[in-house]
Amino acid sequence: MTEEQHSSYHPTLPPTTEEDRFSWLRLLRSRKVGPATFRRLLREHGSAQNALAALPEMARAAGIKGYEICPPGVIEAELKAAKAANAQLLCLGSADFPEALIDLSDAPPMLWAIGDVSILRRRCIAMVGARNCSSLGARMARGLATDLGKQGYVIVSGLARGIDTSAHLAALETGTVAVMAGGVDVVYPAENTDLARDIAKSGLRLSEQPMGVTPQARHFPRRNRIISGLAQAVVVVEAAAKSGSLITARDALDQGREVLAVPGHPFDARAAGCNLLIRDGATLVRSAEDVIEALPKQQTELFKTPSPAAPSKPAQSEAALHREILARLGPSPIAEDQLIRDIAASAGEIGPVLVDLELDGRIQRQPGGLLSLSA
Repeated sequence: MTEEQHSSYHPTLPPTTEEDRFSWLRLLRSRKVGPATFRRLLREHGSAQNALAALPEMARAAGIKGYEICPPGVIEAELKAAKAANAQLLCLGSADFPEALIDLSDAPPMLWAIGDVSILRRRCIAMVGARNCSSLGARMARGLATDLGKQGYVIVSGLARGIDTSAHLAALETGTVAVMAGGVDVVYPAENTDLARDIAKSGLRLSEQPMGVTPQARHFPRRNRIISGLAQAVVVVEAAAKSGSLITARDALDQGREVLAVPGHPFDARAAGCNLLIRDGATLVRSAEDVIEALPKQQTELFKTPSPAAPSKPAQSEAALHREILARLGPSPIAEDQLIRDIAASAGEIGPVLVDLELDGRIQRQPGGLLSLSA
C-alpha cells in the first residue's frame, strides 16, 4: 500500500495496515534514521516501503559503505516482545498518539505504550528533579503531585529514583505517565519494578526505544524532550547546576512550555539548578496553586475540573495578615506551608506579606523553608 505524500512538516496519515506499521518500524530502526530523517524520507518517497527501497542507494551516494536496512527478523522479534508485554504501538497521526507531541520538530514517529492510553487526552504537568533528592525535596514532590492530581492534572515524569519516584507514587490514584529511557518493558532502576507495574495498571508507561532496550546514558536526554513535550508545564523540584532536569527545562522552553522551579537553600548543591532557573525567569513554586496560576489562562479554563463549591473566605487585609503572621511565629522555626494552613489564607495572599516582613527584618527564613521571628 502506497501512502499519500503530504506537504506538511509531519506526515499526517498514520499507517493503516499491519504491513504499513511493520515498514514504519523497519524504517525507523534502520541505521542513521532518526525522527527528522524518518519524516523527510516519508515526504520524499511517499511511503515507508518506498523509503526502505531507496535507502541503500542513498547511503552509497553519501559514501556509506556496506549499508543495510533493518532486517525483517529484528522487527518480528520486537513485535513479538511487544505482544508478550501487552504493549501498544502509537503512531504519529493516529487518534491515540499524544496530541501535545504532534507539532514538535523532533516528535517521535512511534511510541510503545503499556497501560491506559486515554490518559494522554488529559492535561499534564511534568515533574522532574534530583535522583539523590533530600527528604524535604521528596516531600515537596509528593505534596505537589498529590495536590495537582486532585485538581485533575496527570503527572508526567521519568521513573528515575528520587523526585521522579516520589511524584509517580503520589499520583498513582489520580493519574501518572512514566516516560522511559529504555524499552517500555525494561524497568530502570530495578528498584522501581513494583512502581512500574502499578503505573501500567492505573496510568501509562511510554517509550520511543525498541522493546527490550536497556537504557544507556545517551537515551536520557532524548527521553527528556518527550517528558516536557507531553506537559503544559515542567516543575523542577531539586536539581544540581548541571543535571538532566535542566536539560528537560531547556527542552520545555524550546517547546513553548512553562518552566517552574522550587527554590532551595543557596548552600545546597541539589537546589543550585532550581535557583538558577528562578534567577533566569522561571516561576517560583511553593504550592500547586503557584503551578496552576502560572499556566496560560486559556489552558486552565479549557481543562478546568469541576469541584464542589466551598464557602469562600473573605480576603484579609495586608495589615491583618502582618499581625496574624507575627502572632503565630516565634523563635522556634516552623514550615511556611504549615503557617499558610494555620492562617487558612492562600499562598498568593501570604507570599508578598512574608517578603515584606523579611525585608523589614521582622522575620527570618531558615534552611529547609522554615520561618521564625527575628531575634
